[in-house]
Amino acid sequence: MKFLNSGDTKVFALGGLGEVGKNMYCIMTDNEIIITDVGITFPSNELPGIDYIIPDFTFLKKNENKIKALFITHGHEDHIGGIPYLLQTINIPAIYAPNQAIGLIRKKLEDRDIKYKNLFVYTEKSKIKFKTMSVEFFRTTHSIPDSHGIAITTPNGVIVTTGDFKFDLTPIGPMSNLQKMAAIGAKGVTLLLSDSTNALNPGFSISESQVDETLSEIFLEHTGRIIIATFASNIYRLKHIVDTCKRNNRKIAIFGRSMENNIEISLNEGYIKHKEIFVTPEEANLLSPDKVCLLCTGSQGEPLAALSRIANGNHRQIKLQPDDLVIFSSSAIPGNALSISKVINKLYLQGVKVCTNTSLSDIHTSGHGNQEELKLMLRLINPKYFMPFHGEYRMLKQHADLAVECGIPRENTFILKNGDVLSIYKGNVKKDGNVIAGDVYIDGNRIGEIGSAVMKDRKLMSSDGIVVVIANIDTANNKLLGSCNITSRGFVLIQENIEFLKQLETISNKAILSKINKHVNYSEVKSEIVSQLSNYIYEKTGRNPIILPVIMDIKREAN
Repeated sequence: MKFLNSGDTKVFALGGLGEVGKNMYCIMTDNEIIITDVGITFPSNELPGIDYIIPDFTFLKKNENKIKALFITHGHEDHIGGIPYLLQTINIPAIYAPNQAIGLIRKKLEDRDIKYKNLFVYTEKSKIKFKTMSVEFFRTTHSIPDSHGIAITTPNGVIVTTGDFKFDLTPIGPMSNLQKMAAIGAKGVTLLLSDSTNALNPGFSISESQVDETLSEIFLEHTGRIIIATFASNIYRLKHIVDTCKRNNRKIAIFGRSMENNIEISLNEGYIKHKEIFVTPEEANLLSPDKVCLLCTGSQGEPLAALSRIANGNHRQIKLQPDDLVIFSSSAIPGNALSISKVINKLYLQGVKVCTNTSLSDIHTSGHGNQEELKLMLRLINPKYFMPFHGEYRMLKQHADLAVECGIPRENTFILKNGDVLSIYKGNVKKDGNVIAGDVYIDGNRIGEIGSAVMKDRKLMSSDGIVVVIANIDTANNKLLGSCNITSRGFVLIQENIEFLKQLETISNKAILSKINKHVNYSEVKSEIVSQLSNYIYEKTGRNPIILPVIMDIKREAN
C-alpha cells in the first residue's frame, strides 16, 4: 500500500462493501491500526460444502505489530462471526464490545476451546485512548441490544462508523442517542461510514412496537398452539414474544441451538425476563394447546433448522396439530425466498395455518433504517465526506445519492470495493491505492485451504458428476493387466448405460496402452485418460464430469 504522507490516516474495508455481511473495517494512522467488527457471511448455492466466508486477514497479518484493538459495534454474526478465526491467525491485544456482544463472543470462543482473556465491555460513556487515536461510542437502535456507533478521533479528523442502525421512536429497548450524535456532528466529522442495507427502501421502517401490537392481537385471537419462527439474533423480537406469552398465560418451548444460546445469554444479562415461562418440549406436549408457544429457528427455510424438520414431520419432539398457527416473524434474506416457500407449502399440506409478513400484517420489521432514517443520520453527523458501507453496490450507490440530496458534494462521496483505501490528510480525503482483500472459505476445520480449483471441481461434481477409471498396470513389464474398470456417481445410471460405459472402458484401455510401451509415467497416463475421455464424453453427452483415473501398481517379476 502506497502512503501519500507519513502522517495521513488510512481507511479501508476488508469486508462489507458490495455485499451484505462479512463486515470488517480498518483505520490506520502511523503505526496504529484500529479494527471495527469481524463478521462472516454465509455461502450461496454456488459454493457447495463451504460453511462460512470470512475476510482475508493477509494485510493485518503483515502489520500485526501495529494493531491496537478490535472494536465491535454489536453482536450479530456478520459483525462478530469471524472473531474465532481472527484470533487463530493474528494476535489481537484487546477486544472491546458492548455487554450483549461480549456474552455472545465468550460463548463462541468457548465452543471452539479458544482461550482469550482480553475481552472488555464498553458503554456509551467509555472513551479509549491510544497514542494517535481515541475512540468513543453512541447508542443506536437495532434488533439486538447494546448496538453502538463509533467515533474515532485521528490527527487528520474524526471518522464515524454507524454500525447497523434504525431510528425507532417507540422501540422495545432504549432510544438511539440523537443528542450525542448531534453533538459529535457539531464538533465536526471528516468522514462518515454508514449502514446501507435498506438504502433502496423509501420512507421510515416500521416500529418494533407496531410489530408487538400485531403479535399481541394474534395471541388474543388464536386458541391453538402458536409456533413462531424468527431470527435467533433478534433479541428485542424475542423479548416481546416472551412478554406477550406472559400476558396471555402461555409457556414457551425453544427449538434450535442458536435460539437456545441467545435466550440463555439474554436471560443471564437481564435483557429478557420471566425465566419461569420456559418449559421443555416434553412439558409443552403435556399442556393444553392454548397454553403453548413454540419458538424456533428456520425462518429462512434452512433444511436442517427446527421449523423445516417440523414441516417435514420428522422432528422427534414436535408433531403438528390441525389447529396450529405458524408465524414467520421475519423477512426473506435475498436468495432464500424459494427455500421459505417450500417450507410454507409443506406446512399448508400438513393442514395448519401460516401467517407471514405482509402489508396487511406487520409481524416483522427490519433492524436497518430506510431512506428517511439514513438521511436523518447524515443530517445529525453532518460529515464533510461520506462512504456508504454494509451493502451491495446498488445499495451503496443509492446511499451515496441520498447523501448528495442532504448537501454532501458528489465528489465527496466514495463508493468503494473491499480493499480500496481512502487517505485522510488534514481534513481532506482522497482515494489512495488498495490492500489485499478477498474471501476466505471455511470448510469444517479448514480455514482458507479450499481454493478456486477445488470449488470448480465441486461445482462440476454437483452438476455433471464424477467418472472413476481404475486400471491395474504391471510396471515391471509395462503391461495393462485386464481391462479398466469404469464407475460413476451423479453422471449416468450404470444399468441404463452399459454400452456407453463399455465404450469409455475401451477408450481408457487404448489411452493407457499408448503411453506404456517403454516405461510407465503415472502423470502422462492419467493425463491421456482424462484427455481422451473428456472429449468423447462431451461429444456424446454435452457434459463435463470430473474424471478421476486411479492407477494400481501391480509389480510382477519380468519374464
